[in-house]
Amino acid sequence: GLNATVSTEVEFGVCTVTCGIGIREVLLTSGCPGTEAKCIVRVEECRGPVDCGWGTPISEGLACVKMPCIYIPPENRFKYVWKMLVLNKTAHILPNDSAIMEVCRDTHSVTFQCETQENGNIIASVKYTVYAKTEMLTKKSRRTETGQSRRRTTDAILVFCLATGIIVTVGVIFAMIFMILHWAAVKAIWKSKSGQDDQDKKLANKRSLCNME
Repeated sequence: GLNATVSTEVEFGVCTVTCGIGIREVLLTSGCPGTEAKCIVRVEECRGPVDCGWGTPISEGLACVKMPCIYIPPENRFKYVWKMLVLNKTAHILPNDSAIMEVCRDTHSVTFQCETQENGNIIASVKYTVYAKTEMLTKKSRRTETGQSRRRTTDAILVFCLATGIIVTVGVIFAMIFMILHWAAVKAIWKSKSGQDDQDKKLANKRSLCNME
């Protein structure tokens, strides 16, 4: 009876990770101070699948890359095993046993893996690919070319819009100047057209009267 009561009064928050090791909140759903519906009782560890796939380096430059293992504080609680993965060969274990490893780029791409261990058990694993210098330079060049191409396209659109706006504005100004300079002629044309319309209406009325007779 007591265990059932405790289990219904406790709720677990979402784990901060989807793999490896993280933390989550333990919430109390009754007996909280004041009017709070839920309150945090404690924070505890939570774990997901060991394999975390491909990670994102902390920092990545043209020369070197910094890669982290997966862990939660305190950092020295775990053991870290770094490996260099070679296709169709046994992984080469590196002497580095820190949570963060910095490597400089070589002439070819290299894949590294960090295993986070506790009491001899692997609790998390993450991989990184460190691309060669030439590949990074090629990628940077492509990004630069793409950025320049986008800027050129944007500039062309802006120039077209600006030119169109200027042409329309100049056209409107010339039309207004023409009307101001030839206002008398324009007014006469309007009067003439108005008079012609009146005559047409009178003729139409006469014809309709004749038809009625």
